[in-house]
Amino acid sequence: MSPQSPPPTFIPPKPSVSYIVDCVYQYTYVWLRNGSQFWFYPTRVEYGELSGYRWNGVFWQFFGIDPRLIDAVACPPIPTPY
Repeated sequence: MSPQSPPPTFIPPKPSVSYIVDCVYQYTYVWLRNGSQFWFYPTRVEYGELSGYRWNGVFWQFFGIDPRLIDAVACPPIPTPY
């Protein structure tokens, strides 16, 4: 199921070491090796395949990618107002 709200409005710092498997079902910022970057909500991680939902600026769209194309990911804790 896709997320029900937009991703955070900030871009987290790019980590030196990261693992996409730690970010399943969390808002995740992705940096690709080709320089592209975007918000992603991963729902499935398998050998050679990563799928979930990519934020296109307006809504979440189903998206799949080869994990070898990813340079780094960050899934920071999202602050919640209390």
